[in-house]
Amino acid sequence: MGNNKFAPPVALLMGRKGSQGLPGKNCMILLGKKIMHYPLMAAKTSKYVKNIFVSTDDDEIAEESKIFGAEHILRPPELCTNKALFEDALLHGFHEVTKRLGKIPEFLVALMCNAPTVNAQLIDEAIEKLRADDEADSAVTVSVFNMWSPMRARKLNDQGYLDPFIPLEFWGDSSKVNCDRDSQGNVYYADMSHSVCKPRCFDDDMKDGLLPQKWMGKKILPVRNPFGCDIDYDWQIPMVEFWLEKYSDFEKNK
Repeated sequence: MGNNKFAPPVALLMGRKGSQGLPGKNCMILLGKKIMHYPLMAAKTSKYVKNIFVSTDDDEIAEESKIFGAEHILRPPELCTNKALFEDALLHGFHEVTKRLGKIPEFLVALMCNAPTVNAQLIDEAIEKLRADDEADSAVTVSVFNMWSPMRARKLNDQGYLDPFIPLEFWGDSSKVNCDRDSQGNVYYADMSHSVCKPRCFDDDMKDGLLPQKWMGKKILPVRNPFGCDIDYDWQIPMVEFWLEKYSDFEKNK
């Protein structure tokens, strides 16, 4: 980059112990490797990431991360509860990374222990997009899931019947509303496989970021993932294994 103002891009892996939805998910074995190994391999294989950190209160996560040269950031107890926000833990990690490097990193690649559907190509594409776009705040992996269009979502009313989750008038001309999953165009979900952020995303405790993922800033570039997710339920595991067999960096790291 040739800019001495910034340290090279860094990856920050996020994970804590005590998951209730799928206990032990971060270190669960998929295709012979722990789930948390896959995002670490992606960061290690990236052309641009120079340092890897891990924010956790889990001794096993911290120890396993050493295999990939990651430096442990001990996450404070108040940021390890079920009610603690991911964005607060990420902000703590960003400040700790900056302190240890002695410089602000050019980009922070936020990864999650339970989000293995990421590889070096997705990370590097995000960094290249951000370097080419001064206006962008972040570049994040997205999956197109038209079958989960908000138009098709429902919620229970007080009588126990299903109503549209979002009022149909939101979509404009109701005569054009139909059940075709592609009728309203592509539906992009931030699948949480990675969020590559410019440091300004963390200014003023992320006060200017778009909800619900404030750390992404306001101008967010998409990095198209074939499909991806962070694992919270056991039914997601076969899908993730399929992704790993097709797209993971694990063959390079055997």
